[in-house]
Amino acid sequence: METQDNGKFYITTPIYYVNDKPHIGHAYTTIVADTLARWRSARGENVIFLTGTDENSQKTIDAAAKAKEEVRAYTDRLAQTWEETWRKLGISNTDFIRTTEARHIETVNDFWGRLEAAGDLYKGRYEGLYCKGHEAFLKEDELTDDGLCPDHKVKPERVSEENYYFALSKYQEKLLKHYETNPDFVAPPHRFNEVKAFVEQGLEDVSFSRELKEGREAWGIPVPGDPHQMIYVWADALVNYVSEVGIEGWEEHPADVHAVGKDILRFHAVIWPAMLMSAGLPLPGQVIANGFFTIDGTKISKSLGNAVDPLDLANRYGVDALRYFLLREIPYGEDGDYSEAKMKERYNGDLANGLGNFASRVLTLAEKEELAMLALDPEFEKVIAETKSAVTRRVQEYKFPDALAALWHAIAFGDKYVNEKKVWEIADKKERAAALFNLVSLLDNVAAQLLPFLPETSRKITACIIWKNGKLKAKKPAALFPRVS
Repeated sequence: METQDNGKFYITTPIYYVNDKPHIGHAYTTIVADTLARWRSARGENVIFLTGTDENSQKTIDAAAKAKEEVRAYTDRLAQTWEETWRKLGISNTDFIRTTEARHIETVNDFWGRLEAAGDLYKGRYEGLYCKGHEAFLKEDELTDDGLCPDHKVKPERVSEENYYFALSKYQEKLLKHYETNPDFVAPPHRFNEVKAFVEQGLEDVSFSRELKEGREAWGIPVPGDPHQMIYVWADALVNYVSEVGIEGWEEHPADVHAVGKDILRFHAVIWPAMLMSAGLPLPGQVIANGFFTIDGTKISKSLGNAVDPLDLANRYGVDALRYFLLREIPYGEDGDYSEAKMKERYNGDLANGLGNFASRVLTLAEKEELAMLALDPEFEKVIAETKSAVTRRVQEYKFPDALAALWHAIAFGDKYVNEKKVWEIADKKERAAALFNLVSLLDNVAAQLLPFLPETSRKITACIIWKNGKLKAKKPAALFPRVS
């Protein structure tokens, strides 16, 4: 995860459909991006962190009709819900884009013109199977034995209409060459292998517009010069990453990382780079993809009504506890499962009994002392250095559980030291001061390393450790993570 020039880092989440409110799967992707953005910012880099809403889809029209609202009013309401959710979860995005904004529409029109000028758009008749859930066309061999979309369990609609096509097949060899010279373009590695194998099987040109038939609402961005065609939602949506910085801004510094879910990886790792090649624009640095979420072993489904609201969890356990569970429990790139039992186990075991208890013990003991700056014990110095190195390495590899495990290893080391030394019983003032200086220094370093993962908790701990004029003054915090039953 290296930036494309020193001092600047541009990361994006997907722009999310406004056909419903956010669930825990959306929160996971966004929290991962937020963690990476905060980690870069803590290193002194100028971070652009973009998220937003994808509004120009058939899903939006259907959802508005179901809610008995005018489409514009519906999208305004849902976009606000998404924006407020990320704000309440403490997401540090620097911008929030909507695909109904003028800046986006202007960029899409420019981008379309570039594809047209490259000779990569042409009109043709399309006949195929369209899945509304994916907002994508599916092949027969991608369906279940019952002819259903394997993800949405719904029979795709057979569509026959005149569309504009994008010459995706033209870029097959160029894409493979890019993958060969940039083996980290997609992460984790098994997702890269999936993308490469898909392209090697052969690419077909893709429909980039929908015909505005009688009875179909004119919602979206019209094809420039052809008002009877609407730009296909994905051909419009992907361009949002350029809309944020503008064409010139993208040329100067394209996105370093697109964080997405595995279900939209092909759009981002195949179609999007081909579009950029056609438009004569640089490619993003990397596309990273997380797996799917299940709830108690069952896939999230609107029909089952089992979606978990991240705000509900944050209200009950705290935002940082939610962040910790998602980042610690699920190896990035793999499918993950949420259950109340797992959440409580992580909360009470790792947060309340682990970090919370260690911070309370150390700061309670240190509060009674006025400590001078001392030389760290070599063993503490080694643990702190090894922890920093491990966290840096693991974050760069997107191994968030391992990064957090390294920090909890340092906490366990500190706890063991407190117990074995029986610091509270040390009678010699200098020896007690040295022990507490070591422990407070360890805790302070752990808190600093925690900032990208648990920002609120990190700040609470840091605020209790005051270094001034060669002196150290500590104060006991309120309980960071009160146990839950």
